[in-house]
Amino acid sequence: MRKFDLKEHCSKEERLNASERAVLVGHARALDLSITPTSSEDTYILRPGSTVGAVEIDGLSVRIEPKIGITQLLSIACYAIDKVKFQPTDFDFPEHPALSDALAIALERAARYAFARGLLHGYRTEEEALHTVRGRIRFDDQLRRRFGVPLPVEVRYDEFTDDIPANRVIKAAARRLAGMRLRSDKARVGLGWIAAMLDNVSLREYAPNDVPDITFDRLNAHYRAVVALARLVLQRNAFEAARGAVRASGFLMDMNEVFQGFVTVALRDVLGLTEREFGEYNVGTLDEEGESGRLRPDLVWRGGARDIFVGDAKYKNITGERVPNTDLYQLLAYTTALNLPGGLLIYAKGEADAAAYTVRNAGKRLEVAALDLEGTLDDVLARIARIAEDVRRLAGKAPSVRLAS
Repeated sequence: MRKFDLKEHCSKEERLNASERAVLVGHARALDLSITPTSSEDTYILRPGSTVGAVEIDGLSVRIEPKIGITQLLSIACYAIDKVKFQPTDFDFPEHPALSDALAIALERAARYAFARGLLHGYRTEEEALHTVRGRIRFDDQLRRRFGVPLPVEVRYDEFTDDIPANRVIKAAARRLAGMRLRSDKARVGLGWIAAMLDNVSLREYAPNDVPDITFDRLNAHYRAVVALARLVLQRNAFEAARGAVRASGFLMDMNEVFQGFVTVALRDVLGLTEREFGEYNVGTLDEEGESGRLRPDLVWRGGARDIFVGDAKYKNITGERVPNTDLYQLLAYTTALNLPGGLLIYAKGEADAAAYTVRNAGKRLEVAALDLEGTLDDVLARIARIAEDVRRLAGKAPSVRLAS
């Protein structure tokens, strides 16, 4: 199998035969991959965008490594899902695996920790027709269905079982990863162990928007990490496609979505706000008639009668030293539509530097903050706390003269 090891937003020269080029071109959009010919015959420049992960496509194996590293990616992605704090040692992989392999290894480690205290059990209500009485008799159903015949008895009872949503989510994630062609033997063995432990649990298929929320308390808190990883697997993009004889499978993540989700959740937590008060919202349109230019910023602070802050989280590769005019125009549109004095763009550090722009003849102040994703998760969250000071200032909630850096 031909293997291509690439890195997010980094160009790499590769020789491709006609069939390899056809396969990559056919899936270039899903992979966020540009393929540019060079002056040399059959030689091309492959450059991924912000989509990372690993896929197998008709005999080709494509791995796209995130710039921030897989360990940091998993840390911020899981925090965005359920504010789970992983440490770098939790993802101390013995090699440099593809994202899908790393997820499988991490899921097994978290599952071993969670299952060490035994599988979680819970009560599930069952309704059956039995030849013995168990629980409560459903008299209405008994009369309607059995016409007075005493057996079987229509009953309702509570079953104490390990077939509960938390275990189903973990099993579904393990099955999803096991369906991919993993490079690591350790990953495959680990997924097999999870499947064996959850043998009595129902296997469910979950769409990304239908993964159930799990409520945690002191009795099931030890499951939080493994459930967060399982939800990450199920909610992100499992790459599956079929085009004639060409089949593909793998796991991809859009760094734009990961970055936006992390920034939103982390800021919301620092600011002490709820999902209803802070997040992504439609804020109307540019024109007064409301017929065009619908606006949906990433970060909106709803202050009761009106919105008091607006911003956007931007994870993009910027060529050159200046923030793109399109991003500034977009933020200007948000601040104008909401009648706010300014707004904030938050980039991943390395893509843009901290800056501020005052719009001529409008008086709007458009600020830019750069969030460094290097270091431990606690380091990154400390930087988020500093950016939160600017959010409060722009919202009129706290005095400050400092610009995040």
